[in-house]
Amino acid sequence: MALKLGEFLIGLFGNGRIAVLFVSMFPLIELKGAIPIGTSEAFGLSLPETAIIAYIGSTIVCVAEFFLLIPLFNLLKKIKPVRTFVEKIEGVFIKKSADMTAKTGETTEKKARKMMMLSLFAFVAVPFPVTGVWTGTAIAVFTGLKFRESFLPVAAGNLVAGSIITLLTFLFRDYVDYIIYGLFAIVLVAFIIFVVKIIKSKPNEGGSDER
Repeated sequence: MALKLGEFLIGLFGNGRIAVLFVSMFPLIELKGAIPIGTSEAFGLSLPETAIIAYIGSTIVCVAEFFLLIPLFNLLKKIKPVRTFVEKIEGVFIKKSADMTAKTGETTEKKARKMMMLSLFAFVAVPFPVTGVWTGTAIAVFTGLKFRESFLPVAAGNLVAGSIITLLTFLFRDYVDYIIYGLFAIVLVAFIIFVVKIIKSKPNEGGSDER
């Protein structure tokens, strides 16, 4: 799919670099798909050049996505089941932060937000098919992180993910897709476990809808 999209775009723009840039902006594909196809025979770009272009394209898309999703998610949070689910997610981070608060002098809420930022970085940094910039940015908006709190973790995580995919493409060019699909199966199981844990947890009674 990603290769066909890339070939369509290269025919449309007549330039492999622009095609890779646009491919990296698509959800699920992002740089994880753009880097391998950019070095294919159809594109003929070098691996370092492709990696840089794909990183730029997949990173800048989060800016537009963030501000487009804010009004949508604010609307969704008015629905009670959605609001309850968000409060449960916040409650998990606040519970983990409570016992660390006394040592740092920070408020529990501030510590929880820092943990959410670190978790966001780790989520985007792991190069699974569903753990990229698009999903990470959506999670940041959904959980109420501000743009300045979410952009750096997403950008840094995307850099780590891009570096891993670049290395895998260099070492195992013919097997990158299989490796990613295998990792996807692992993250899917982990995601299901996380969702079950959130559902079973108690909601954060002090949560608010303020951004």
